[in-house]
Amino acid sequence: MDAFLSVFNISVLVPWLLAMVLGIFVGGIPGLTATMAVALIVPLTYHMAPIAGLAMIIGVSFTSIFAGDIPATFLRVPGTPASGAAVLDGYEMNKQGLGSLAISLDLVCSSIGGVIGILILIFISPVLAGFALKFTHFEYFWLGVMGLSMSAVISKGSKTKGVISMVLGVLVSTIGIDIATGYPRFAFKNAELMGGISFIPVMIGLFGISEVFRSLQNLENLSESAVGIRISTSFKAVWKLVIKHFRLILQSSILGNLIGALPGAGADIAAWVAYGAAKRTSKNSDKFGKGCVEGVIAPTSANNAALGGTWIPALVFGIPGDTITSIVLGAMLMYGLKPGPLIFEGERFLINQIFSVGIISQFFLLFIGYLGIKAYTQIFKFPRNVVYAGIILFSIVGSYAIRNSVFDVGVVLVFGLLGFGMEKVDIPLPPMILGLILGPMIEENLRVGLIKTDGSFLPFLSRPISFVMFMIVVVMFFWDPIKKIIMQRKKAGKGGTNNE
Repeated sequence: MDAFLSVFNISVLVPWLLAMVLGIFVGGIPGLTATMAVALIVPLTYHMAPIAGLAMIIGVSFTSIFAGDIPATFLRVPGTPASGAAVLDGYEMNKQGLGSLAISLDLVCSSIGGVIGILILIFISPVLAGFALKFTHFEYFWLGVMGLSMSAVISKGSKTKGVISMVLGVLVSTIGIDIATGYPRFAFKNAELMGGISFIPVMIGLFGISEVFRSLQNLENLSESAVGIRISTSFKAVWKLVIKHFRLILQSSILGNLIGALPGAGADIAAWVAYGAAKRTSKNSDKFGKGCVEGVIAPTSANNAALGGTWIPALVFGIPGDTITSIVLGAMLMYGLKPGPLIFEGERFLINQIFSVGIISQFFLLFIGYLGIKAYTQIFKFPRNVVYAGIILFSIVGSYAIRNSVFDVGVVLVFGLLGFGMEKVDIPLPPMILGLILGPMIEENLRVGLIKTDGSFLPFLSRPISFVMFMIVVVMFFWDPIKKIIMQRKKAGKGGTNNE
């Protein structure tokens, strides 16, 4: 209780809340990631008490991850990589006039997912961290394949076109220096291509710039408001949906937390996997991608819960769960703290303060997030031509800021044109992003695993965790025919009963 009350000290509370406001601003601008927000804040915390600095980092990460869903819902432009999955159903609901409901539901589920993620961190972090450490290159390979198999799940329309999109993403991910030989691939002697293609400019181009190009086909609507709604959703209606779909929130939050606990996975992968799992387990799977409430709930619950998961290996073993916690570990060392098993004994009061900040941040998120939605929707009420000009401007600035590279600006524009063309022929965009994110993870772990085993694939199947994950992938690929057989047998059984 002393640790809980201590975080309400004015020297902690003021910078903490200001950081959360900054997170709303950063997360809502395409290209400016939560990692960038944390990196900007750390130098400001050098002369602060450790808990004040950590409160700022925790607060800005949660609000920026949520804020990325605001432009994703209203403009089809993901603010952060973790918001990519929010585009699928959030934007479709907005097109149906339900954007206010979608983003309000998004806010509440983000907060609940964050609470569940922190509670898991508090109670079972040593157990989950121990499980995460059992993952080797073999298990990470199957984790990547599991994520990639979601491309067949999240695709609208033809599964073949979904696979084409996914393969394109994997192919783009191979551009750059070969991880095993150090030889450049598909670089055409271009120094920029040798560094590879970052998925953030690709995502901005595919979703954001392509939407601008698509809107320019109808020049008459450019003088209208980009978003002509008021945030007037009754939170009573939102809470009814939350209660109705609480099982899905819990499922997605636990799944997101588990994935977040795996070093290198992160909130963006957690969101996609949770979306695919929700579609697989839903009775309304055919409605996903068309403005389904469950498609909004799953990814936003998972990505905030994943943030709690990333702290598990960071605190218990000193291993960063993602890029944010890698910065956190550096900050903790700067404060004179040594993450690892002994921190739970030697710095118990600080650990309890961190847990308190994590829980309280979710309640602050409800209020600050709501104000952020109101602020952004006022901006979105400008005419479409002004808003789209702003999207292009911030997309260019955001993509340039990642690596200070004009080349990334070109990547945004090229993939904007590619996304526009792909949608013209009904090739879905999300599988391409998934392929681009998971391609390096799959290739690296496959090749390192094969090097370890002198080219033998057997350890990829003989290890218990690997085998279980392999069977999950098999079931996912063959679920549709299995489901048809089960339904046919049920119908046949009912028919036989009726005849009797």
